[in-house]
Amino acid sequence: MKFKTTLTTIACAVLACTAFSSTANAAKIGVSMPTQSLQRWNQDGHNLKEQLEASGHEVELLYAGDNDIPTQLNQIENMIAGDCDVLVIAPIDGGSLTAVLKGAKDKKIPVVSYDRLIMNSNAISYYATFDNYKVGQIQGNYIVDALKLNDDATPAKNIELFTGSIDDNNVNFFFGGAIDVLQPYLDSGKLVCKSGQTKKEQVATLNWSTEEAQKRMENLISSNGYGPDGTKLDVVLSSNDSVANGITNALVNAGYDASNFPVLTGQDCDKPSVTNMKRGLQTMSVFKDTRDLAKQVVVMVNAIVDGKEVPVNDTTTYNNGTGVIPSYLCSPIVVTKDNLKEVLFDSGYYKESEIK
Repeated sequence: MKFKTTLTTIACAVLACTAFSSTANAAKIGVSMPTQSLQRWNQDGHNLKEQLEASGHEVELLYAGDNDIPTQLNQIENMIAGDCDVLVIAPIDGGSLTAVLKGAKDKKIPVVSYDRLIMNSNAISYYATFDNYKVGQIQGNYIVDALKLNDDATPAKNIELFTGSIDDNNVNFFFGGAIDVLQPYLDSGKLVCKSGQTKKEQVATLNWSTEEAQKRMENLISSNGYGPDGTKLDVVLSSNDSVANGITNALVNAGYDASNFPVLTGQDCDKPSVTNMKRGLQTMSVFKDTRDLAKQVVVMVNAIVDGKEVPVNDTTTYNNGTGVIPSYLCSPIVVTKDNLKEVLFDSGYYKESEIK
């Protein structure tokens, strides 16, 4: 059976995050995740499946190999053919699903774009994510504060910049939010990028790959003479943890340790990065509690299934090329070695024994 969706703008949605959402109707929900090779997507898929099933739904959860676009296209096509009632999709490439989602549109299957916005498709009903522009702003402001860039007595600081995969629409918000904060300091000379690589296309990392980030950082170290006994590198902006891990590997191989490590940002609080924060080899990570995102998606799916108002809190920001997609944005927070126990362990997100 199919359900009528209600596109309702709610200025500020109230979400009960302390319990699983309930629904009056059970439905078949297709969930498509991009990869199992990154920790966060395993967690997202698990959280969604668990919470959707707790609401009484039948769930088909599929991972598209290791970010394999043809696999994801085939899986989504099969979900549509299998008459899923709602699709929840985290795309590998936000622009690759236009053709396959015509089938969902034809069958009136509502589609919730999960964390990454699906572009150039009028089949998208809703978007659920974190405030990704704010993620970048948090990273940029952390750098400003950590380096005391607003203090007139602070000398110029050397920075290098990294972001993620250019085909991920979120990069526009992560990197955009950070560079909007940092650009005035680059313009004034308070921050100096010796490589001259400051444009999004120059600092992108294919597939958010740890290995690709490590290679590029190694090249930057070699070409600019960075090192504990060479040119001082004060800070590296990294949009997420998988990229930050590659940067860390390169810096450690170049002789950096906790006593002289540059300020290094990240996002997702992946286990290796939490370990590195404890060791002093990464400075911060922006935590996006995917349990909360999964809870919000369950609330949205249940509202769709029951024909009720679907909670959103942003109806202006996210245009996928066919129009603005009603969105719900969850809030990210800063994690450092000083508060990681409280935020990650005491909350039950990780067991302390899981982190070396």
